Amino acid sequence: MKHIYLVRHCKATGQEPDAPLTELGVKQAEQLAEFFSGKEIDSIVSSPFERAHRTIKPLADKLGLDISLDERLTERVLSDQDLPDWYEMLRKTYDDLDLFYAGGESSRTAMSRVSSVIHEVLNGASQHTVVVSHGNLMSLLLKHFDDQIGFKEWETLSNPDVYQLSFENDSLSIRRVWID
Repeated sequence: MKHIYLVRHCKATGQEPDAPLTELGVKQAEQLAEFFSGKEIDSIVSSPFERAHRTIKPLADKLGLDISLDERLTERVLSDQDLPDWYEMLRKTYDDLDLFYAGGESSRTAMSRVSSVIHEVLNGASQHTVVVSHGNLMSLLLKHFDDQIGFKEWETLSNPDVYQLSFENDSLSIRRVWID
């Protein structure tokens, strides 16, 4: 059996790639390191965005593990334009997986990108991997494995959040394991 812990980053100052964690976010990262103590984590893969890899750095330091940065874990771009009604536009992309806006990527494209990381992890030697990403991309990955997951689940994600994906043979179980 393989376990993948899908982690949404801790509280950050913004959405830009170099946005740092807030003071609260730094404390949350320490709490995450404690949360994972006792679990046999043997690899860590993270979005290269500052808020993502800083979220998991305390755990990596504690375990003496390197953080593998993977561009495929960066947040999904809804559009490269300012969208005053972005919330409603985002909701629509959960209903129509091929819908995309100017300069953005469709849900299906983002799902394909992030699921390729998971499939590589599953084919690798690690048994307990932490994968750190972003809210929208994380919810799309969960939707990739369970079509019942959608916009409503994205809305309920916390910063941080952790879902455990357990794979055994052709069976998958998904459960939220973070209590905020």
